Amino acid sequence: MGGEKKSVDLSDLNNPLVPAAAALSAEDRAGLVNALKDKLQGLADHADLLESLPPNVRTRVEFLRGIQSQHDEMEAKFFEERTALEDKYQKLYEPLYTKRYEIVNGVVEVDGAAKEPTSEKAAEAKGVPDFWLTALKTNEILTEEIQERDEAVLKYLKDIKWSRIADPKGFKLEFFFDTNPFFKNSVLTKIYHMVDEDDPILEKAIGTEIEWYPGKNVTQKVLKRKPKKGSKNTKPITKIEECESFFNFFSPPEVPEDEEELDEDAADELQGQMEHDYDIGSTIRDKIIPHAVSWFTGEAVQAEDFEDMEDGDEDDDDDEDEDEDEDEDEDDEELSKPKNKLAGKPKGAAKGGAQGEQPTECKQQ
Repeated sequence: MGGEKKSVDLSDLNNPLVPAAAALSAEDRAGLVNALKDKLQGLADHADLLESLPPNVRTRVEFLRGIQSQHDEMEAKFFEERTALEDKYQKLYEPLYTKRYEIVNGVVEVDGAAKEPTSEKAAEAKGVPDFWLTALKTNEILTEEIQERDEAVLKYLKDIKWSRIADPKGFKLEFFFDTNPFFKNSVLTKIYHMVDEDDPILEKAIGTEIEWYPGKNVTQKVLKRKPKKGSKNTKPITKIEECESFFNFFSPPEVPEDEEELDEDAADELQGQMEHDYDIGSTIRDKIIPHAVSWFTGEAVQAEDFEDMEDGDEDDDDDEDEDEDEDEDEDDEELSKPKNKLAGKPKGAAKGGAQGEQPTECKQQ
């Protein structure tokens, strides 16, 4: 896309840059120079710190830096091997995902299924109806995104896949839909570009533009009002409002080309939106796609609840220990303090202000 802001990978700053610099655009060269300046400034700051240390301590720190470099080289190799291992198993999973797709969508039949006693209506159903809709709604993060109006659309969802992309680094989600009365697209995609895939740091996200059929856009509602009495305009006044919808996932928040234009509040809001968007995407990639059957049956929820219970028990134990320590400290403080002075804020004081208002439910008029 024209005018895209390009980021500079600081991990390349140790490489020979002069021969490659001639091939860069003016914008890229400016970015490279700024990155080098930041890098050099950082090195200068570190040098100042080292110079301030006593000679014997500085010698020890220099030795520790050598150990750190060995660790970083080993860690880089770990990330490289981990990626290769993930790619290897992703290929091994593919035949299983293909079988799942065929059964869910009625392409093939499971032995003995056709012989099971069932109603006439159920006998006409192919595969596993509402498989992906149910799997998505069972997850506590995704169910918050799926509105009642979305469900009719998600019934046409046939499959979800993900793949890694190398340049730029990131991953792609693909949602495959059967022919439906809502939009023309057969595949909706969501691409995440990562600055650092291992950390991970999100640079931006790109979604498919959905080609909605007239009157079928579930991300909008159309309001019609009669004109005021005596108005020359006799036609109804039409107003379009945006709705909460799962399909807003394909219209991710945009990062402005010049981030310095954002004030602090706007930057924090954008950061929160991007984190929430990535949370949805990574949940679909890491939980829903590989364990879709378990989410459909609800077994994945039970497994997560069990893990949460274990984590909660550990947290409770830690809290009890902290409470005991606090109680002991408070007793000591009470003994040492004059009786006519308050011992701090009362317990149970409210934290923060009122909660933000929830957006109103969006219904098509």
